[in-house]
Amino acid sequence: MGQFIVSARKYRPNDFDSLIGQENIARTLKNSILRNQLAHAYLFCGPRGVGKTSAARIFAKTINCSNISEDLVPCGVCESCLSFAEGRSYSIHELDAASNNSVDDIRNLTDKVRIPPQIGKYSVYIIDEVHMLSQQAFNAFLKTLEEPPSYAIFILATTEKHKILPTILSRCQTYDFNRISVDNIVRNLKDIAQKEQVTIGDDTLHIIAQKADGAMRDALTLFDQTVAFCGHEVSYEQVIHNLNVLDYEYYFKLTADFLKGDYAAAFLTFDEILSKGFNALHFISGLSNHFRDLLVCKHDASQSLLELAPSIAQKYRELSEKCPAGFLYEALAATTDCEAAYRQSGNPRLLIEFALLKISRINIAPAVAQPTATVQAVQPTVAQPVAAQVSSTAQPATSQTAPEATQNLELGTQNLELHTTDSKLQTPSATLSIKNVMRAVKSGTPSKQREFAPEIVKVPLNEENLKGVWEELVASESRSPNLSAALAKGNPQIDAPRSVVTFCVSNITQKEYIDRHFLKRLELFLKERIDHPTLRLEVTLEEVSDQTGSPKLYMPSDKANYLQKTSEEYRELKKNLGLDTI
Repeated sequence: MGQFIVSARKYRPNDFDSLIGQENIARTLKNSILRNQLAHAYLFCGPRGVGKTSAARIFAKTINCSNISEDLVPCGVCESCLSFAEGRSYSIHELDAASNNSVDDIRNLTDKVRIPPQIGKYSVYIIDEVHMLSQQAFNAFLKTLEEPPSYAIFILATTEKHKILPTILSRCQTYDFNRISVDNIVRNLKDIAQKEQVTIGDDTLHIIAQKADGAMRDALTLFDQTVAFCGHEVSYEQVIHNLNVLDYEYYFKLTADFLKGDYAAAFLTFDEILSKGFNALHFISGLSNHFRDLLVCKHDASQSLLELAPSIAQKYRELSEKCPAGFLYEALAATTDCEAAYRQSGNPRLLIEFALLKISRINIAPAVAQPTATVQAVQPTVAQPVAAQVSSTAQPATSQTAPEATQNLELGTQNLELHTTDSKLQTPSATLSIKNVMRAVKSGTPSKQREFAPEIVKVPLNEENLKGVWEELVASESRSPNLSAALAKGNPQIDAPRSVVTFCVSNITQKEYIDRHFLKRLELFLKERIDHPTLRLEVTLEEVSDQTGSPKLYMPSDKANYLQKTSEEYRELKKNLGLDTI
């Protein structure tokens, strides 16, 4: 039996063209080599398993190759390429900063930098996980990184760019590596499966690619794990069982239960999922992604955002046609709220079941909230007087008793929101617009407020009218007791030459607060009721005194000054505490 090499090492990229998902970075590095514009320091950052170290090795091997081709592919047969492949190169050095993060390790590195390359033009130093260096190690590395010898090139690689010191970042050319898309991972895995003579379907490859979360190394590791479990004939059911992935069919079944309002079936499905060992938080997160994918399928333009196998994507398109957009919005809101509150919940299972219950009630909630009698009662014609409508509603059928007729009358008048005791509504001139009533019913706004709100009649500005309007203003601010009390005590006055209404408050803090938060609203209220276009409202400060005629003390400094003047005990206490100089 030959020695087994994992796919992540066996199929590691050897040139820039084989870097998957990082075409822009590969092109930039190739151009810098062709134009002989090599920087002395590079920083490769990005998620795990996306090719940072591989790109660093390809770059180092390419610039030292003595027989490089026109398309910048290392020859693989020169001494530099052979020594690097065999791990004995003295020109390309790799350092793991996670285990060599002290000042002494960096000093040893700076000593090595003084030695010129034995083979090739450059000494390349690849420092992986560079964010693990200590603060002192970073400081010891600064000078060497800024002014290295002409033959030295540093390539720093990290998954946590935010931990790198700004002084280090400013000395490097930074390249941000992207997560690898699902399609690129599937394409690469399919090629590897053909080389390894493994039979595997596209649906299965998509499961592996999604589980890898944008990391090619993770995808290759999962591929090896799958082949070890299934052999060279890989089935979809075996993969989801081996990788502990929840099948899409569960989500499809739950959606069908939600649309029918069958919360009991949803609870049973959730219990079955838990009994198979799946994590509850992963389930609710997957359900959120499921509703997101259904929303994406609602529009042709956004269907390109689906990262699913073609057969699964087709099922999503068919199901999305059966799901109203409003249902998907509310369902997604319920699952995201549940996911956010999961870690703080004392009973996570009950939290998820309540979310499932809310989603099951979405489609039937409108029918419960809107009685059918309300719609049936709105049937008058446009030109028919209100009095005639009420009287016709009040006439009971021959088979009805008097109490039943009275109940029907009350129901009709309640749904139309008309008060028959109001004399204004009993006149023939009062008519009802069916269009406005239907609009009010649909919007949930009371039709009485829409149709019969009294029109505000503006009054001239004088003392008597101002007093009445001011009482209305005080009543309108009853939800703010402090503001209402201040207005009630405000004693409004008219400054006719300036077209200003003034009222007083008792302290500066109250004045500033009303000026900042309420003055515009109060002024608008007065303008709506007083016929004076240039009217303004001002808040003034009243000198409030007690019964003795002395001003009231509000601020601590005022109270301290008062005690200083009037209390011998206070002055003695300050002297004993050494505070008399303050």
